[in-house]
Amino acid sequence: MREHRFSVTLGDRWGEGIVAVEAGETVDLDVRLESVHEGILVSGTADSDYAGVCGRCLTDIAAPVEVEFQELFAYPGDEETDFEVQDDHVDLETLVRDAVVLSLPFQPVCQPDCPGLDPNTGEKLAVSTDAESPAPIDPRWSALRQITDQDAPAGSRGAEKEES
Repeated sequence: MREHRFSVTLGDRWGEGIVAVEAGETVDLDVRLESVHEGILVSGTADSDYAGVCGRCLTDIAAPVEVEFQELFAYPGDEETDFEVQDDHVDLETLVRDAVVLSLPFQPVCQPDCPGLDPNTGEKLAVSTDAESPAPIDPRWSALRQITDQDAPAGSRGAEKEES
């Protein structure tokens, strides 16, 4: 068994969604290599940081990502395997990249209760300073609202709203 701890600087971007580990970012690896009958068992952790935008309000976000991985690198033989030992070496790039990319959030948010953007104005609802905006009215009912606004005096409309 051998244990190694090292850092790798990424040459390419890892990830295709709205968040990714950017090129030039450092990935810290803590790897344990064990010789077993079928090949070499690789287990360890990878730590890095991802960056992107919030899926609701489009604010820039960055957060750490830590993943654990374990995979058997089989000795070359008759059976086809995903990972094989090549010339007494194991290539960890595909294994670590897949583990990191699969652990990235699918719909990242800047905070768990991020309200997103106002559908009418496009402003961020979290920082909106306007007074409470009225609930949107279904356009199919807007004609009825015009009728009630014409018939009722201003004071009685407020009383009707309180009763209902």
